[in-house]
Amino acid sequence: MGLKEVLKQKIDAHRPRTTKLLKEFGNVKLGEYTIEQCIGGGRGIKSLVTDISYLDPMEGIRFRGLTIPEVMEKLPKPDGKDYPYVEGFWYFLLTGDVPTKAQAEEVVEDFKARAQVPQYVFDILRAMPRDEHPMVMFSAAILVMQRESKFAKFYNSGFNKMTAWEPMYEDSTDLLAKLPEIAAYIYRMKYKGDTPIASDKSLDFGGNFAHMMGIKPPYDDVARMYFILHSDHESGNVSAHTTHLVASALSDAYYSLSAGINGLAGPLHGLANQEVLGWIQDVYQKLGGKVPTKEDLVKFLWDTLKSGAVIPGYGHAVLRKTDPRYTSQREYCQKYLPEDELFKVVSMIYEVAPGILQEHGKAKNPWPNVDAQSGVIQWYYGLTEYDFYTVLFGVGRALGVLANITWDRALGYAIERPKSVTTQMLEDVAGIK
Repeated sequence: MGLKEVLKQKIDAHRPRTTKLLKEFGNVKLGEYTIEQCIGGGRGIKSLVTDISYLDPMEGIRFRGLTIPEVMEKLPKPDGKDYPYVEGFWYFLLTGDVPTKAQAEEVVEDFKARAQVPQYVFDILRAMPRDEHPMVMFSAAILVMQRESKFAKFYNSGFNKMTAWEPMYEDSTDLLAKLPEIAAYIYRMKYKGDTPIASDKSLDFGGNFAHMMGIKPPYDDVARMYFILHSDHESGNVSAHTTHLVASALSDAYYSLSAGINGLAGPLHGLANQEVLGWIQDVYQKLGGKVPTKEDLVKFLWDTLKSGAVIPGYGHAVLRKTDPRYTSQREYCQKYLPEDELFKVVSMIYEVAPGILQEHGKAKNPWPNVDAQSGVIQWYYGLTEYDFYTVLFGVGRALGVLANITWDRALGYAIERPKSVTTQMLEDVAGIK
């Protein structure tokens, strides 16, 4: 049974659960919120539903109930590789079932059949100024393909709420299959002397991306790992929430993902990994252009905090332990680049920063997040163009957000329209005269 057929069975079984909650338990209160949460971006207010992933403060992200180590262990891998098929992970995100290797490879073949990027996408990219930010190029390439949308054609021919998930699934899979070539084309055109590398149809998602980037193995495993780790992080983060919000208006996957990518481009979201790498390199240079002693590093970090600055890559709004995404990438580095000097600096920061932050006392979470590690790996493999890092993030994030909006349509979620209040109303509630 193919992925789409399995997904239909899952949807048919899930719909009665949502219907029952709405009809019989719709008035049950989930909790209360504060003025601080209202003004502060809605942080912590339980107002979104997703079964794709959940962020546990102590365990980190769970994809369909599995921790990151469990995902990496249980999902099928290409022969001789350490990390799972991205295509098998897509199957898993959609269905909650760990696919067999045969099922994963069936999705690999399905992606290959959908992967051809229309020529007009390349024409438009080539017409853009070469100094345009790669995220602008990436978002534009996604948006311009909206003319291909099967969901839009479905809506215009007579919308059926019960089957709306099917064209959304088709759009999402079509779009996802094309993203590696679009991303790699932008990179080679913009940074590598306009020398795009043709797709190799014999390779899987991660392997073909590495090939088109012009980076030899084991970078293919870096790609598989990176895309899986960055795929989803609950639905409240900016890129996930934006994609969901736009899709809630019955916009198709092209409109929705392009909007989510624009949110990901923000410096408080996807841009953070390049900022952390820049800071690590700055530490390295300021401490002599070599791996510092622990004593020198401790002094530098204390001086940083006393100056009112922060230690980038440390702390997280939800997590209260080391981010498992950081740990997964650290394990890769320990195996493949243990002697790299930037990695040694990252490792030393990991050894000393949590204790300093705990003693400092202002950080709610003194442990590293995913951004504290990821840029170092890309730099090691020659991908030194900071601006492109968010595009890598975007390819991975597409997995989670596209799975989410497919399920949004399957369960018939309503258009999102929260109620706003005025400052005067908040002052009245607070008793301010």
